[in-house]
Amino acid sequence: MALLLIGWLAVTGAGLVLATPAQADGDPASDVLATQALYLPQDAHFRPSAQQQLEAELFATAGGRTPLRVAVIASRSDLGSVTALWRRPAAYARFLDQELSLVFGGPLLVVMPNGTGVAGDPHLRPGLRAALSSAAPTTGTATDLERLTLTAIGRWLRASGQQISVGLPGRPRSGATDILAIVALALGGALIAVCWALSLRSRPLGSGLTSSVDP
Repeated sequence: MALLLIGWLAVTGAGLVLATPAQADGDPASDVLATQALYLPQDAHFRPSAQQQLEAELFATAGGRTPLRVAVIASRSDLGSVTALWRRPAAYARFLDQELSLVFGGPLLVVMPNGTGVAGDPHLRPGLRAALSSAAPTTGTATDLERLTLTAIGRWLRASGQQISVGLPGRPRSGATDILAIVALALGGALIAVCWALSLRSRPLGSGLTSSVDP
């Protein structure tokens, strides 16, 4: 389901954008969020499954009455020239709200390793605002940042009454499934080879052919 949503977004041009952490502008996130729903720098290191889920969830919020825009700030460099707001998600959310005021007036979610910040839409219901800001800080790992972001957006969806059947992505696969597939493929190839060899022993090549030349 998430892959279909991602494909639809790519075709229509309304997709979400991966942002590079270093841009010439003083505040890269405000440039991206002026036209897109997500600022996700490369140094956030989201796994593909987490990124797909994040895109699906933000696509779901876009279908509601209060579309959400999200800035994931994984490191100080993601802030461009406003590095003084590093580890101050609430202050940075207010800063983004001012930067985007001419093009977007809806709710903004800022996610940093030490927590979340919410701004925008002064008429936002307290319950929705609390859903975005109640996620716990992380320990600083990329996976924790994923979970913090997805937890906040998932709570937003539930608080706003929107239904989407997605959950937090699981742990990366151990590789056991891939190993079993390789073993099965090897056994299948060996079985085919054995059957071919037995067939040759019982009926050597050329034994069923007759000579076209008279003795």
